[in-house]
Amino acid sequence: MDERLLPHRDRDPQPPPFATPRASPPAGTVRPTHWDLLLVCVAVYLAASVGRVHQLFPILMPLKPAFVSAVLAVGLYLLQQTGRRRLDLLRSSTTTWLVGLLAWSALSVPAALNQGLAFFAWTDFAKTIVMSFVVAASVRSVRDVERLTFVYFGVTVLYTVVVLSRFQLGGANWRLGDLYDYDANDLATLIASAMPLGLYFALGRRALLVRVFATLGLVTLTAGLIESGSRGGLLAFLTVALFVLLGLTTVPRRARLAGLAVLLAVLVATASDQYWTQMQTLVHPHHDYNMTTEGGRVKIWNRGLGYIAAHPLLGVGVRNFQVAEGTISPLARRLEYGRGVHWNAPHNTFIQAAAEIGIPGLLLLVAVIGSALVALRRVARFGAAGSGAPEASRLAQCLTAALAGFVVGAFFLSLAYADMLYTLVALALALAKSARLAASGAGQERAFLPATASVRVSSSRAASRSQ
Repeated sequence: MDERLLPHRDRDPQPPPFATPRASPPAGTVRPTHWDLLLVCVAVYLAASVGRVHQLFPILMPLKPAFVSAVLAVGLYLLQQTGRRRLDLLRSSTTTWLVGLLAWSALSVPAALNQGLAFFAWTDFAKTIVMSFVVAASVRSVRDVERLTFVYFGVTVLYTVVVLSRFQLGGANWRLGDLYDYDANDLATLIASAMPLGLYFALGRRALLVRVFATLGLVTLTAGLIESGSRGGLLAFLTVALFVLLGLTTVPRRARLAGLAVLLAVLVATASDQYWTQMQTLVHPHHDYNMTTEGGRVKIWNRGLGYIAAHPLLGVGVRNFQVAEGTISPLARRLEYGRGVHWNAPHNTFIQAAAEIGIPGLLLLVAVIGSALVALRRVARFGAAGSGAPEASRLAQCLTAALAGFVVGAFFLSLAYADMLYTLVALALALAKSARLAASGAGQERAFLPATASVRVSSSRAASRSQ
């Protein structure tokens, strides 16, 4: 039948003259996503939990930004169990180890030296783990991971700027002391973990304003690292610098060298004689208080090994290391003679975990960090092979450097339950999820499977084609 005789609605639509056919997006391509309310709540939570913005600006304290943003984020996420925010998309070895770590630490509460302290500390830790899942699950694409990564870097810069402007140093008071929630050593480790994330934005193809902010932020973080006077922070920074030089293969070598040269120049030009005197103890540690005094790190670690030997399975309880120092350590005998005992922190994240939640707890913590690093390596390999987005590969390498810097800094600090660690793990989870979804959409999901699984996938596809 002549189409002209058909009603208008039944005719085949005709393209206008000279119209160009609309190309369909390639497989695996994710449409650009914008900020939504859930992502904003997660960003506010990161600003409060990592950047401590409510402590920097006391006017925010009555608003309770950490609590309110966490509650809103959890509620909004539970209402959005569709698409790329489904909870089942987070299934991975890292999430398994996280759940195991949370469950095992709960078992240590009844056996704790101080059960009340352990219980309240565990509830705080449970909130941290839950929010790490929400952070990872709220992400819809690599672009969202970039946004939250920028928040982590930005609030670290903000914290450093405020601290440097409010704490005047000079004379004998040459280094930062107790700050807002963090001490100087904690700040140095936070800075070391944020630096590679700043490099991601400074050296990438970003808007000029973003690159300028990232560059100035990196200079500010270098100044903060110096003012902290932290030897562990310097080791963490050197670890990050070494990884950037050797492992950040997604950035041209000249750009990497130029960026690190600027940071090292700032460090050398602004560091005081007192700073370098302090750093020399890394090479000549024999006269340092950490080696000689009862409150130094080495003797605290030795006593920590004693707590581990006495309580190998469940430990002394979450946040109970200091209780052990004051009650069951060899130093506690001084109380019989009326002498005071200092309740020392463990000053080593891994001894802290083993002493407080047992050797299985330590193994679970190491598994969490190790599995996150493995997931990031798969993402980096996926992009480096030319089958994935180069931004995801570059971000994976920068997050790997951030985690490496944290691990080195945490060797001298008590950060087994710190928000900065589980935020970095959440970002690694989020990036792995986003890259895996992009790969499955493009039919390249084998990049995220072990070799044996890849063989099985190939065999099953070949069998289905033969049928």
